[in-house]
Amino acid sequence: MLIVIVGATGTGKSRFSLDLGELIRSEGRQAEIINADAMQLYRGMDVGTAKLPVSERRGIPHHLLDVLDPRDEASVSKYQSGARAAICDILDRGAVPILVGGSGLYVSSVVYNFQFPATDPVIRARLEQELLDRGPGLLYRDLMAVDADAAEAIGPHNGRRLVRALEVVEITGKPFGSGLPADSDHWMRTTSFGLNTTRDRLVSRLDDRVADMWTHGIVEEARALEATGLGLTASRAIGYSQAFGQIRAELSEAEAIEQTRVLTRKYARRQVGWFRRYPQTTWLDSDDPDRVAAARQILLDHA
Repeated sequence: MLIVIVGATGTGKSRFSLDLGELIRSEGRQAEIINADAMQLYRGMDVGTAKLPVSERRGIPHHLLDVLDPRDEASVSKYQSGARAAICDILDRGAVPILVGGSGLYVSSVVYNFQFPATDPVIRARLEQELLDRGPGLLYRDLMAVDADAAEAIGPHNGRRLVRALEVVEITGKPFGSGLPADSDHWMRTTSFGLNTTRDRLVSRLDDRVADMWTHGIVEEARALEATGLGLTASRAIGYSQAFGQIRAELSEAEAIEQTRVLTRKYARRQVGWFRRYPQTTWLDSDDPDRVAAARQILLDHA
């Protein structure tokens, strides 16, 4: 069985996965964690992604962290095959796989029988040129007109995914679907947990997290990344894009921090909307001291 942990950024998914992994280990089995955060795939992007250092992983093996160079462009289809291979290997060794992350399309691609439509180089080239000429905001508006669910899930800033969604709609004549699993079957038997928290607590936690990013050196990390070269996806990641703006004197530090806070809150709202539509997910209060015990009972019921 696959265990899945989802929720908005800042709800403590990593900590909960470690707590659950330790519980499984205390009961005689090994647990291993598979990352489903798109930005944590990248090497060198640690501060801005809240990536757990090895020293804080409690001896629990982690997979699909630091597997991409920042110059690479992440691919959901490649992620799907890599994550599923890792899960099958973990199961073959008698261990328990725990998929953890807040990148909804990445989670969906693994958990559900998610198919990737073919690409058309002519349509793709035209849409990519439109992205350059018109910007992601207008492509977002175009997508809202034909597939509001996908547009809401992707947001107005991710030009690469907006291009892909519009390409799929044009090729198939059907909505891209935003990766939501409403009509999909599970790839394998799965127990899903979602972590939530009140809006006030989450906003405060996210604001503090952004301030900590600057305290712990995101600007220095961004400067080092820029020196080695960055692809489009990595360069536009929330926090890093603003750090680059500060480095180039386009933003003051205060402006960079505030812009990152605003975008992080918007991203968290999109995550909540995405995962709330996941069927058969048990939602737990991220601050409930009994959340691991509650999860254990559910796992026993599903065994």
